[in-house]
Amino acid sequence: MNPGLLDAVFPPPVRARLEDIADLNSPSLISEFDSPDAVAALAGAEVLLTGWGCPPVDAALLERAPAVRAVIHAAGTVKTFLSPVAFDRGIVVSSAAAANAVPVAEYTLAAIIMGAKRVFPLAELFRSRRTHRTGADLDRQHWLGTHGLTVGVVGASRIGRRVIELLRILDADVLLYDPYVTHAEALGLGVTPADLDTLVAKSDVVTVHAPETPETRGMIDARRIGLMRPGSLLVNTARGTLVDTQALTEHLVSGRLDAVLDVSSPEPLPKGHPLWDLPNVFLTPHLAGAQGNEVGRLGALAVEELNRYANGAAFAHPVYRADLGRIA
Repeated sequence: MNPGLLDAVFPPPVRARLEDIADLNSPSLISEFDSPDAVAALAGAEVLLTGWGCPPVDAALLERAPAVRAVIHAAGTVKTFLSPVAFDRGIVVSSAAAANAVPVAEYTLAAIIMGAKRVFPLAELFRSRRTHRTGADLDRQHWLGTHGLTVGVVGASRIGRRVIELLRILDADVLLYDPYVTHAEALGLGVTPADLDTLVAKSDVVTVHAPETPETRGMIDARRIGLMRPGSLLVNTARGTLVDTQALTEHLVSGRLDAVLDVSSPEPLPKGHPLWDLPNVFLTPHLAGAQGNEVGRLGALAVEELNRYANGAAFAHPVYRADLGRIA
């Protein structure tokens, strides 16, 4: 992983736990696989404990690491660095995506609550006027408050499911679109299954939690954006490519919709893009995932997965080859 991440991902209590469970090769941290020290460390390694910035773990690398039996990723997706050949070799794989889902879901809940209270346009109005809003200002708002919201969740991913759990604190009706979730499973989650067109048309808030795949790119397209209710809110913490940026921009510039966007396409947006200056748009720099002291959750989960491996138990958070096409 990136050397600068080591202390954040493995703060002292987590690092101590790691050292109790495993013998760390020397050097215990490598950020590349080609130096003599890295080659020596890889030659006898049974487990690769990886993180953000890991170079490709492919067939060539695994030839130099013949003893590797497990890859435990102290971050989210493994698709950015792990070749499917690892699964062909019988290597078991785990990811800390479940830990990274927690802050993303918390961000999403905050965005929904702030959006429901029309915080973003009204705060801009307050900032520009330096005085309280008037009744007329409120009359122009589509809705103001969290009571009785209909929230459409796109994707029952780890994050999507966590968002569904958190939404229970609100008096919200939750619709779910996910082609891999059965009707019975949706009811078990406490949500109403819906096709995507119905979800965007009936929801006050549409929140996107699907992975980026060929099937999902552009899924929130111009037609579906047009189906959204006037004044409704789009929250995207997934990938910018899932939403038609040009079509969304037209509806945001007109004031028909609001948006909270932690991701965009392209990312970041060009400096002259109109979304930078709209009062009904809240842009953040891809920070919904683990930041600051939240990052230690990733290392803690990875170390507990290592402990399970050391004791011959199955991973609690496995990654399977068959799922690579439909996970983030």
